[in-house]
Amino acid sequence: MLPKNHLTRGRGIYLLPNLFTTGALFSGFYAITSAMGGRYETAVVAIFVAMILDGLDGRVARLTNTQSDFGAQYDSLSDMVSFGAAPALVMYLWAFSSLGKVGLFAAFVHTAGGALRLARFNTQLATGDKNYFQGLPSPAAAAILAGFIWISLEYNYDMELFKYFALGLTVTTGLLMVSNFRYYSFKKVDLKGKVPFIAAIAVMLAIAFVMAQPQTMLFLLFLGYAISGPVITLIMRKRRLQGRKS
Repeated sequence: MLPKNHLTRGRGIYLLPNLFTTGALFSGFYAITSAMGGRYETAVVAIFVAMILDGLDGRVARLTNTQSDFGAQYDSLSDMVSFGAAPALVMYLWAFSSLGKVGLFAAFVHTAGGALRLARFNTQLATGDKNYFQGLPSPAAAAILAGFIWISLEYNYDMELFKYFALGLTVTTGLLMVSNFRYYSFKKVDLKGKVPFIAAIAVMLAIAFVMAQPQTMLFLLFLGYAISGPVITLIMRKRRLQGRKS
């Protein structure tokens, strides 16, 4: 029989990584409430804050050896709120409320795409290719919508002129999340290893560009990542066909 204190420890959860996950969940929730109050710029910034915290929780768990099944499931539920529901609702309140059922449909496609993407990811944790994601990751999909809203607010775009573009963008992000396109995962990037000095300069310049125009640069960065999926998939398919012919 196991000692009582062993059972008590077994039922506990690791605090540190789950604090970051809770922060990401709160940021997504705060984005929704901010949009309901008409504070759209605050809402999109909150979504990007959720992205940062979501990226940190997994890193912290691996660095401190505190991974757990609970943490993985909690992270997925947090992602569903922050990157599935939050960007769709913010976009709906900002641009689609006058479109009626069409706007509601577009927002739901993104939300459902996020839910299906996360469910598929969880079922493939043990068997999936660690180098690539299948389908656009939900944080990147959320960043595209949040970035577009942020650019439009910054430059005072007339939403009546761009609402159908936003409609198409929202549906596209939802569909890309459930697609079979392969996206580079960056999981093999070694943050503790040594890099050439030129790489450090490149990172510094990239951060400077993003900080100078965060609205434009973040949108273009994640839009480029979304486009990279079909490109990578087509290249890999072409190589497989050439290999079979040879």
